[in-house]
Amino acid sequence: MALLDKANCQAVMLALNMLGWIFTLVSMGLPNWRTWYIESSPAPPWGLAYVGMWKVCSYEPNGLQSRPIACHRYTYSDAYLPLDILLAQHLLLAASILGFLGKRLIVMDLWRGYTTQLQKDTTCDLFFTSRILNITAGAFISIAVLCNYYAVINEEAIHFPPSFHIPYRPDRQEMGSTVYLAILAALLMLLSGLFTTSFQQPPQRPNVSPISQV
Repeated sequence: MALLDKANCQAVMLALNMLGWIFTLVSMGLPNWRTWYIESSPAPPWGLAYVGMWKVCSYEPNGLQSRPIACHRYTYSDAYLPLDILLAQHLLLAASILGFLGKRLIVMDLWRGYTTQLQKDTTCDLFFTSRILNITAGAFISIAVLCNYYAVINEEAIHFPPSFHIPYRPDRQEMGSTVYLAILAALLMLLSGLFTTSFQQPPQRPNVSPISQV
């Protein structure tokens, strides 16, 4: 029964980790971390821009449901990126790697538990390490969300290249919908790390030979 409780705990951790890891990857690729409303810009009037962690996309006015006019991806050599985006990029990338490693450790622990007899110390080490990785990943995503939040409320500007046709500061800006996906990813990662239950290795039955029983 104790072994079953441990397996159930690890299965829940794995499910939470998988969802959090997938949501982290998706949120990294989506552009709508910040929504910029450009209402008084010179021609061409783009009207709306979605500023993400790895790209920025511009949209036509009254065409929000259509495809973007243009998307521009960032590179590490782009000097115009502010510190908050650079920090969030590294935090999200690290969170995705830590989440993946945490998932691998949980899978390894489950697989070994079902196929071999593990020492109790080894099992606890894998279990504990995976929890630490998941909690750290969730904390990194949370910090990235906070960096984006403070940039929005402070109405920070970004000096995009002139070829982007996006002004360095919008008329107004707000949090984008991708932020809520990143918050969900952080919560799932933190729950995956904090979720635990007490378990004990089942007592090993002594090996008694048939001759001794007779």
